[in-house]
Amino acid sequence: MQTLKPRTIQLAVTLPAPPGELFDMYLDPKSHAAFTGAPASIGPKAGAEFHAFNGALCGTMLQVAPKRLVVQSWRASHWAKRDIDSTLILTFWPEGRGGRIELVHVNVADHDFSGVSQGWETCYWTPWREYLKNRRAQR
Repeated sequence: MQTLKPRTIQLAVTLPAPPGELFDMYLDPKSHAAFTGAPASIGPKAGAEFHAFNGALCGTMLQVAPKRLVVQSWRASHWAKRDIDSTLILTFWPEGRGGRIELVHVNVADHDFSGVSQGWETCYWTPWREYLKNRRAQR
């Protein structure tokens, strides 16, 4: 039997909002749900549990540095019990008139590497960008 090894995803995205605002939106359940289009439960303190996409994602907040850093244990509900939890690290940086989020996602189950990699774009970055554009247009 072949053993599949966990993999690491590294991504960066620039969004049209300051990094502190992006940080706050990620950690606020209402904002998180608004830009992803799915209910979320998340908290801004280490030890808080989080759930997103109707329980398809879950984990625990491991570390939070206000306006700068989020570290979470993270796993998808369809991962096998033998799959270890992954670790998600998000850092928030100024970039031009907006903000940049740098993502390192460690120990992603090999069998779901492609899905998780694409999921960041389709479930987070694209809808978040659209949400911010629409919000700006309404002002």
